[in-house]
Amino acid sequence: MAPHLEAQAELFMPLYEKALSWLGKEVTEPGLIVDAGSGPGVVSCLFAEVFPGARVMAVDGSRPLLERARARAARLGQGDRFGTLVGELPGVLDELDYPADLIWAGRSLHHLGDQRAALAAFAERLAPGGTLAIMEGGLPSRFLPRDLGFGRPGLQARLDALETEWFARMRADLPAVVEEAEDWAALLSAAGLKHARSRSFLLDLPAPASDRARAYIADYFGRLRDNFGDTLDPGDRAVLDRLLDPQDPAGVHRRQDVFVLAAHTVHTAVKPV
Repeated sequence: MAPHLEAQAELFMPLYEKALSWLGKEVTEPGLIVDAGSGPGVVSCLFAEVFPGARVMAVDGSRPLLERARARAARLGQGDRFGTLVGELPGVLDELDYPADLIWAGRSLHHLGDQRAALAAFAERLAPGGTLAIMEGGLPSRFLPRDLGFGRPGLQARLDALETEWFARMRADLPAVVEEAEDWAALLSAAGLKHARSRSFLLDLPAPASDRARAYIADYFGRLRDNFGDTLDPGDRAVLDRLLDPQDPAGVHRRQDVFVLAAHTVHTAVKPV
């Protein structure tokens, strides 16, 4: 998954830049920033760029992903203030040397069974006045027009429904899972944090898409086709096969109406002083 995670984060960089710019107005001169569930560290390194006075700690359960994060930071000249911590969230945060001024969990919290307990653990590792920022929710990404000119219109809406079912199964299979209403402001408040706020950030890469965007879109649809298997409608599978054919003029590699439109939501709250 490492190349996919890196390609996605790099493609979505304009969205992350907007989100971190907003956080920069909320969090001034942080000493320690923790990226909880950092993956290969693309966003971790962006934090190091946006907050040049901060030490950034990338935290993840995958050692190979963290090795890529360290290598990326070194290439960008950030290695002297960039660290990594391998282990399972949220318990691994107990190994931090000192409290964080900003903890970021970018689309990683939903991989933890007990989200309420995880938020409470994150809050415990914040310094007084520190900020917890989680990126969860938003809108499904869109890459194609509703009517492709072949197949049944509304392909992505039907794929959204299958992804929603997959997400529910993924959550249900997590260890010690606890069902929660996704009222993030209420959950942040229950963790003892104050001044909960939310803001959504848009990624708008209009058609015609770049080669990098097309490669990401092809990878995205290819994984859906493979992961959903027999649950896919046969007609939709045939459409995906055409979309993924590099030689087909109607495929995502060649058609001129391919775009990227997405919205992600960031929820923040502050630990009382």
